[in-house]
Amino acid sequence: MKHIFSILFLFGLVNGFGQDATAAKKLLDEVSSNIASYDNLFFEFSYVLENQQENIKQETNGSVTVKGDKYKLNYLEAEQLFDGQKTYTIVPDNEEVTISSADDEEGYGINPSKLLSFYKDGYRYEWDIKQKVIDRTVQFIKLVPTLPNETTQYLLLGIDLSKKSIYRLIDIGKNSTRTTLTITNQKENIPLNNDFFVFNADAYPDYYINN
Repeated sequence: MKHIFSILFLFGLVNGFGQDATAAKKLLDEVSSNIASYDNLFFEFSYVLENQQENIKQETNGSVTVKGDKYKLNYLEAEQLFDGQKTYTIVPDNEEVTISSADDEEGYGINPSKLLSFYKDGYRYEWDIKQKVIDRTVQFIKLVPTLPNETTQYLLLGIDLSKKSIYRLIDIGKNSTRTTLTITNQKENIPLNNDFFVFNADAYPDYYINN
């Protein structure tokens, strides 16, 4: 009888984990579908990097506008524009523009257009904690890399359940570094000029253009 109960208990655990993974995937797909329904999306965010062992805490803010694969990101006193084919990183302090292809890994490591789909490959899902954050209920999904990852131990993606939108993304690093991106303000379907995601070199006559 002990063996039977042990088998049933283990089966219950496995079945529970499977249900949690299915529920997590379902919620992520609902959020992705909801965000994809907008013509465009604008949000402001805070970004915090912490490493208690090294006594490091860095905080900064930014904003981004996304439309399909295109985005315009303002972050770290610079602007990054992706027009669907090339990325333009504009740094006023250096009076420099760096142009790279979509396949290059240059930039700030944040690709806003991938918020819709980054979770679909290379992760397994776990249902994590639910928190009340001021006036919203946030359900966290734990994303564990399924392939070797040099830096990330796991991610925690916080979903605003009422809006079916992303509220917070936490990256727990293997080197004791924790980065937290929190969306502080979000607007959908804002008016945009036709050339909003077009890089205009004439606007930077004295800048060095680095191809």
